[in-house]
Amino acid sequence: MNVQLNHDVKIGALGYNPPSPYLYDLEIFNFSELKKRTPEGRIDINHRYKFYMVICVTQGECTQSIDFEPVLCKSGTLFVVSPNQVHNFGKDEDWEGWIILFRSEFLIPKSSTLNEHKLAFEIERLPKVLTLTNTELDRAVHSIDRMIEDSLISEPTEDVHMLLRYQLYTLMTWLHILHKNTLPITYTQLSQRFIHFHKLVETHFAEWSHVSEYAHYLNCTEKTLTRASIEATGMTAKAFVSARMILEAKRLLVHTDQSVSQISEYLNFKEATHFSKFFKRETGYTPSDFREHAFEW
Repeated sequence: MNVQLNHDVKIGALGYNPPSPYLYDLEIFNFSELKKRTPEGRIDINHRYKFYMVICVTQGECTQSIDFEPVLCKSGTLFVVSPNQVHNFGKDEDWEGWIILFRSEFLIPKSSTLNEHKLAFEIERLPKVLTLTNTELDRAVHSIDRMIEDSLISEPTEDVHMLLRYQLYTLMTWLHILHKNTLPITYTQLSQRFIHFHKLVETHFAEWSHVSEYAHYLNCTEKTLTRASIEATGMTAKAFVSARMILEAKRLLVHTDQSVSQISEYLNFKEATHFSKFFKRETGYTPSDFREHAFEW
């Protein structure tokens, strides 16, 4: 049985909802504007987004977080928050920067035709956190300013959509070219088998806990899938699946009111005790201890 949980009891789930009459699937504003839109004292609340968010810090310093990992930001820090990740802007408000929101549908989907495949852009190719030089930051801000200006053009919506889409692609591709060597292995070097495996894990981690299920779907052996996972991440395929389950468990424990038993059932464990043993083996803490002390560590 696949249990459906209300994940967002404590997490503020945000969909893409720009202020009327704005019509486009990409919106840009600065942090000062966000503070004006947000009730006092509610900036530092965890949210699970249903869209992509690119944050580019231009002044000051702050510490934000993505899925329990702090992101130390200063002028030139640029990072991407993907749909379903839990993000917090943190308590530091003495900074400025640009925030770009866009729906997944805004990206060109990959298709079987060669020409369209070449136009598609996998945003995961970009390292999650970049540090731009002053010159790079100036160019990035110039690109952002251009998108803001062009979003005001009085032309048919589809035409402006197309313009904004390719401007975003230009910015992201330029950043990828500059910084693709900042990680031990770049997205373009990953095998197609691992990329497909990664996407399957994101979709089925709560249903499929065994590597054999992913291998069967991908029409390969467990050994082949494990080799692809080790080459890409340094982890076995089994460890990769377990890590994704642990991440979701952490999200649910800290950011929802679901019981350990409910979370256990959602993650397809037959008994809550089995889940508790799995969680402690992987993290060193019981689910209850993690829930109680997560933000103290």
